[in-house]
Amino acid sequence: MDLFMMNCELLATCSALGYLEGDTYHKEPDCLESVKDLIRYLRHEDETRDVRQQLGAAQILQSDLLPILTQHCQDKPLFDAVIRLMVNLTQPALICFGSVPKEPSFRHHFLQVLAYLQAYKEAFASEKAFGVLSETLYGLLQLGWEDRQEEDNLLIERILLLVRNLLHVPASLDQEKIDDDASVHDQLLWAIHLSGLDDLLLFLASSPAEQQWSLHVLEIISLMFRDQNPEQLAGVGQGRVAQERSTDVAELEVLRQREMAEKKTRALQRGNRHSRFGGSYVVQGLKSIGERDLIFHKGLHNLRNYSSDLGKQPRRVPKRRQAAQELSIQRRSALNVRLFLRDFCSEFLENCYNRLMGLVKDNLLREKAQQHDETYYMWALAFFMAFNRAASFRPGLVSETLSVRTFHFIEQNLTNYYEMMLTDRKEASSWARRMHLALKAYQELLATINEMDMSPDEAVRESSRIIKNNIFYVMEYRELFLALFRKFDERCQPRSFLRDLVETTHLFLKMLERFCRSRGNLVVQNKRKKRKKKKKALGQPVASGNAPCSPGELEAVWPSLAEQLQCCVQDPELSLDSMVPFDAASEVPVEEQRAEAMVRIQDCLLAGQAPQALTLLRSAREVWPEGDVFGSQDISPEEESQLLKQILSAPLPRQQGAEERGAEEEEEEEEEEEELQVVQVSEKEFNFLDYLKRFASSTVIRAYVLLLRSYQQNSAHTNHCIVKMLHRLAHDLKMEALLFQLSLFCLFNRLFSDPAAGAYKELVTFAKYILGKFFALAAVNQKAFVELLFWKNTAVVREMTEGYGSMDGGSSSRKPPMWSPEEEAQLQELYLAHKDVEGQDVVDTILAHLNTAPRTRKQVIHHLVRLGLADSVKDFQRKGTHIVLWTEDQELELQRLFEEFQDSDDILGHIMKNITAKRSRARIVDKLLALGLVAERRQLYKKRQKKLAPSSLPNGEESLTDFCQEDLQEEENLSEEESEEDEEKEEGSEAEQAPQGSSVLLTENLGQSLHQEGFSASLLWLQNCLIRVADDREEDGYSQAVPLVPLTEENEEAMESKHFQQLLHKLGVRPPASGQETFWRISAKLSPNQLRKLAASLSQPEEELQPGLDPKVPGEQGLEDEHQEEHRAQALSALSLARKKKAGLVSPGEEGIAGGKEALKVAPKKRQLLDSDEEQEEDEGSSKALELGAPGIQKKKRFQIEDEDEND
Repeated sequence: MDLFMMNCELLATCSALGYLEGDTYHKEPDCLESVKDLIRYLRHEDETRDVRQQLGAAQILQSDLLPILTQHCQDKPLFDAVIRLMVNLTQPALICFGSVPKEPSFRHHFLQVLAYLQAYKEAFASEKAFGVLSETLYGLLQLGWEDRQEEDNLLIERILLLVRNLLHVPASLDQEKIDDDASVHDQLLWAIHLSGLDDLLLFLASSPAEQQWSLHVLEIISLMFRDQNPEQLAGVGQGRVAQERSTDVAELEVLRQREMAEKKTRALQRGNRHSRFGGSYVVQGLKSIGERDLIFHKGLHNLRNYSSDLGKQPRRVPKRRQAAQELSIQRRSALNVRLFLRDFCSEFLENCYNRLMGLVKDNLLREKAQQHDETYYMWALAFFMAFNRAASFRPGLVSETLSVRTFHFIEQNLTNYYEMMLTDRKEASSWARRMHLALKAYQELLATINEMDMSPDEAVRESSRIIKNNIFYVMEYRELFLALFRKFDERCQPRSFLRDLVETTHLFLKMLERFCRSRGNLVVQNKRKKRKKKKKALGQPVASGNAPCSPGELEAVWPSLAEQLQCCVQDPELSLDSMVPFDAASEVPVEEQRAEAMVRIQDCLLAGQAPQALTLLRSAREVWPEGDVFGSQDISPEEESQLLKQILSAPLPRQQGAEERGAEEEEEEEEEEEELQVVQVSEKEFNFLDYLKRFASSTVIRAYVLLLRSYQQNSAHTNHCIVKMLHRLAHDLKMEALLFQLSLFCLFNRLFSDPAAGAYKELVTFAKYILGKFFALAAVNQKAFVELLFWKNTAVVREMTEGYGSMDGGSSSRKPPMWSPEEEAQLQELYLAHKDVEGQDVVDTILAHLNTAPRTRKQVIHHLVRLGLADSVKDFQRKGTHIVLWTEDQELELQRLFEEFQDSDDILGHIMKNITAKRSRARIVDKLLALGLVAERRQLYKKRQKKLAPSSLPNGEESLTDFCQEDLQEEENLSEEESEEDEEKEEGSEAEQAPQGSSVLLTENLGQSLHQEGFSASLLWLQNCLIRVADDREEDGYSQAVPLVPLTEENEEAMESKHFQQLLHKLGVRPPASGQETFWRISAKLSPNQLRKLAASLSQPEEELQPGLDPKVPGEQGLEDEHQEEHRAQALSALSLARKKKAGLVSPGEEGIAGGKEALKVAPKKRQLLDSDEEQEEDEGSSKALELGAPGIQKKKRFQIEDEDEND
């Protein structure tokens, strides 16, 4: 971009800055305004960063801004504006564009901005510019906190940001110098040193009054040392140690051997005499494209290099599958720069490290830092601890980061980066780089602890022992390396990450092995995830020992129970809180758990625990007082004992326990059940070999072999770590067969043919050991050559070495029984006889007729596939839910079954039992609706007969049995139908209708009980809130969730009451979302009419029902119809009153009269099957029943409870 292509306004602004005459810069009168205009232009630049590019092309910073900075620093407003402009211009390109653009045009702009930044960095590499910055910063730091203004703090921050931006500019690959030469970055560091800015950075890092700049200082220091190696930096100026000299000699020897081998090869290629005819040869045993042997047209000396891939176009590897590139490049700076950096590190460690790292750690934990600032903390930890270990090891200088808390912090971030790399695939490489930093910090922590073990100071060794004891005890630290190996992805993680992971694992295993040897036994933490099926029944499963007995046995058990009850029935101290009769964590509402509570009472009686049964009975009576199912409130002790005797002898229905469902359900692949994982923490004695067996995995070995392929570029220590781990697996665990893999053997072959193989004696020795073991096994097992093609696990290794089929001979109790020839013949006969029969499942038929040991469906299917009778397991997927189309015969059959069972109590159940082609409940219901056989779904619900209450029946056992039987059957039917409808995605319009009638019925009883508990004022407040929200929704025309904010102490206490919260649930008020909301909220799905009906149900009735009297007379159908008409009239009057109140047409007297009538119940919508004995008839029906003197019966009503949990 040329200067004459600049925007005219931008060009005029730049011209108004001033001009340079010789070495003197003359500023224009409106120079300050021009600088501010440039700042404003940068603020409004487009996405291509056009203003920034034009200023860079015009070299404004080099020709104008730097001279103004150095020659006019006394003009404070101008100096501040120039610093602001420089900070903006030197902003990193990644921040300008957000990320490296992938589009070619934007990538061009990105590279152009990056080139201008590199020019800025080169222009700043002078002592003069940094001298001005250093003097200004020194003057500002001399001011005390009481004299320092806000502008001074801003200028300090901008100077630090400017230095940060300049150091952040990456080096140009074209201009990067070789080692021991001064690059642009080195020149910048030397200018910082000459200006004294490094001393100011040390002051900022050590001064307690300047701790607000801790993160800025740490970021600048990390950028200063980004190309340096801490071990090499620590040895600068001390002469070459013997280890370095031996390493260099070994490298030179390798290069010399390779050069000699190449000379020898070239000498062999030249013949003794010249021949125009090189010769043609037939290579026997090597086929060409056809069936003939290959003809080779070159000299014999070229035969060794022959390959069938010669001349072929190499296959292009897609970009998404290419290996990650190495981004960090280490180089040796000039000697004077390295000496200055070494002294800086020493002073930083002695005076600043512990304090600065503590401040940064505190800011990170308190979330005062910016996102990903923890990477600078982890870099500083790894770099300075490595420098301290290599220079003169003094643990006290790094004591701030030598703790178990630091291990935990690094492990937490490492795990977080690892998880984010797996989930955020677009930024996987960035997360991998952060994970590499965390791994380096973890490696250096382990290396420092290992160095402390060799300290002559006993206190240092004791501290190391304590830290190691805590690290090796916790399971997460031991499992970390396994997880990193198993999820290693070379597309995101570079080879350097794998190298550091291998070296860190080697160090950890060496420390752990030494620690185990020094102690007789090591106890470690063990965490185990226990899987258990989510119960479909309520409460706990029934124990097999508490199964109901015969009537005679129950009669024999009762006398002992009666004696226990006699002792504790009058006990006033019997606690009702010791046993809760319901499961609060269950998804099933509390009102629907009565049947299971009855079963639990019977279980306690069968187990001989009469006091617990009595406690459960009294607790259940408090929770479910309606209907006197668990006895009335004023029940006598004798009646309580008789009720318990009835419960003991009642044949209550029980849902099948988890153990009784057997292993077949667990092995069914088609039935997906939700599983809960409970982590059980325990302790166990640690075995090092058992832990080492965790690494005997093909994924781990692949990673090691991948790194071993570059053995020529690896350091000697890296190759030693690889060989040591493979030797542990092969020799210590006796699993040499894990390494019997063709790719590894090809690598061994390349190693043997390497001219410099003498430099890799350890590798060569190990390769010969593995090959010897393989050929020894191949002499016994000829299939070992085929096994070379595959990576193997431990089970395959055992079969290779001990014989195929040896794994099937184990004595595990979980192994299925073997199939005998007679059983296989019977299985084949049954399969061939029933495989073509339509309308039946062939596997179920085989299981019904198979006269062998108990087999599961999965075992039969797999054996049919193994015998070749079926192609795949998918051929035996359960039929029924996958059948969509109905044939004409199937429709006629469905119509016939409906006409046959339409007068029965359970139409749908009988149809599903007798239909030939099995289908889901939802499919059958849809087809019945489509054929017009039923008008709506409710006609297919199971009909219920009215049952007598236990208190009014001569035989209470039958009532208890019927009550529990109906509740359990209804729960099963409801859950089954809901699950099937979810699978078929047949929600229908019914799911959108709120069952307000049933909610009104429930809230009536809950409201009455809350009135009795003293929550009348809170109920009135809740009622007013509902009416007010209904009015607002009618006026606005739209709905949103409205929070319930209790402003009085009385209302706050009510909102904390469990019974009041239960009422809120039934009203459709949802609890606050965890971590985001504070108050309960009225659902947005409730219409104004529904809100007014719910508000009317909260009013306190004028007349309370008399306890113990039944409210309805059988046979009085006219009274019931009249009563329902009264309900409808009262609901309409309540709605009319609310509308008048909204319009302001209701007098206080009318409002008081109508308020008492709002307490009458609204008839419920009968929509779903869920029986309840809680609801009693209204006051008028009760009084009429008493006048007639007829025995009362209890009316059972079908309704559904739906709690709306919206996430608004």
